[in-house]
This record gives sequence, C-alpha cells and structure tokens, in this order.
Amino acid sequence: MSRPPHSAGPAERTSVARLLLEAAGRLPGDEARAEAERLLAHALGVSQTWLYVHGDDAPAPDRVAEFERLLARRQAGEPVAYLLGQRGFWRFDLLVSPATLIPRPETERLVELALERLPPGQPLRIADLGTGTGAIALALAHERPQAQVVAVDVSEQALLVARENARVLGLARIEFRHGDWLAPLAGERFALIASNPPYIADDDVHLEQGDLRFEPRSALASGRDGLDAIRRIVADSPSCLQPGGWLLIEHGWEQGAAVRRLMTAAGFEQVQTATDWEQRDRVTLGQWPI
Repeated sequence: MSRPPHSAGPAERTSVARLLLEAAGRLPGDEARAEAERLLAHALGVSQTWLYVHGDDAPAPDRVAEFERLLARRQAGEPVAYLLGQRGFWRFDLLVSPATLIPRPETERLVELALERLPPGQPLRIADLGTGTGAIALALAHERPQAQVVAVDVSEQALLVARENARVLGLARIEFRHGDWLAPLAGERFALIASNPPYIADDDVHLEQGDLRFEPRSALASGRDGLDAIRRIVADSPSCLQPGGWLLIEHGWEQGAAVRRLMTAAGFEQVQTATDWEQRDRVTLGQWPI
C-alpha cells in the first residue's frame, strides 16, 4: 500500500509511533492500543501492518487532524465500529451504521449451530428475524449457497445496510423483507428460523454504559425482563416452520432456562441451550415435531 502524503519538514511532524503511544494513553480499557491502531490506520488509509513498518514516518497534518477527530469521538464513547463504518463477522467485514446493532463474536455461535442443522447442497429455506446488518443471513447464505434466505427487519434503515452488505459480498440468494418479526413470513414454511433479537430488560443499567449507549435501543431492549421479543418469536414460529424445522434464538447468559421453558411450552422438541466460547448460555434451540 502506498505511503500517505507527508507535509514538509519532518521536525514539524509527529511520527506514527508517537501518535499511537499518545492515543493509547488517552483511551480507556485493555483495548486502548488496538483501538488506536485501527483508528489511525483508517485515518491514514493504510493497513495496521503498515503502521508497524512505518513507525518513524510522519503523516500529513490533514491525516493527523482526521485521526484526532476520530479519537475525540471514541473518547466520548462512540463505538469503534461506527467510527470505521464496518465490523468483522464470520468470514467477512460488514458495513455497519448507527441504525444497526454491531455484530458480535457471540452470534457466530448461533451461525455454527444453524449450519449443523442445514445439510449442504440442498435448496433449503432459511429465515433470519431482526437481521440488522444481515450478519446471520449473510453468513448462512455464504456457507449454504443453494439455500434461499429471507431476512426480516422492522427498520428500513437497517435493511438498507443489509442489502448493501449482500451486494458487496455478491450474495444474491437473499430476500430482504420489511416487517415485524414473523409477520412478513405468513403462509410460508422454513427449514430453519434464526434470530438474535433484543433481550435486555428495559431498565438494565448497561443500556446507559459503553457502546450500548449508541446502538439502537429497539435492537437491544425488550420489556421488563428482556423476553418480550423472544416470547413473540417462540409463539409465532410454529406456523412458519416445516415439520422437523428448527428455531434458534440468541439470548442473554442468564436467560437459557426461561427460553427453554418457553420453547417446551410451545411444543418444541429436543430443546437445548448451547454455550458460547466463555461457557455462558447463549443460544437456545428446538425442533418442531415431525
């Protein structure tokens, strides 16, 4: 990658290494250095590897000014993903915006569990509810190219982001539909329905902390116990699942037992909760009777 433009006179400029050192000291948390590197690489239009090779280089003032703007926004708490306009998920980078939830590594566990129940090479029908950036739908479409995927979201702005992600990734077998949970799927049947719905209680203090302050509240909170959206999905999914079809729902680490009870009461079989990589309850799944 080419070197960013320099201003005249190295004595008047600050080196890449110095910029990173000072920025890491201004950001909180264990990820301060990594975040500073990502922001500086973005401001300079280079890779993070470039920063290590060119630590003594002095970027041009306009690039440094852009870095300072990004740094100030991060110090105010704005998520790095929104500052960069993208977030890595599964095998690709996804466009994100303040209209979408930021994809998180835990959701990749849901994708893994779904793929275990989707035989390759078959024209299966899959639905992703509350698709946001399209993360789940895109990952499943990428791994099961013969499947037909329908991605639903109540936010038109989120669907714009998801559609653009599908276009950039060249994933054509995805249909995006606007609507509330399963309403746009009425009269249809699917082999698998997956969802990462809002599952935080409305009064949870974490909603006013960290990155969550900037993410859409409608994608995070769902009622007094955080289970309102999950209740609706569990209750309505049977009418849209083919016999033997699966429902997979991501939820909070303390909600596994409650979601299992909901699925069992609704008539699902083989109900179980899978843990994430930190051994916390993360995804509950059940099969509609054959």
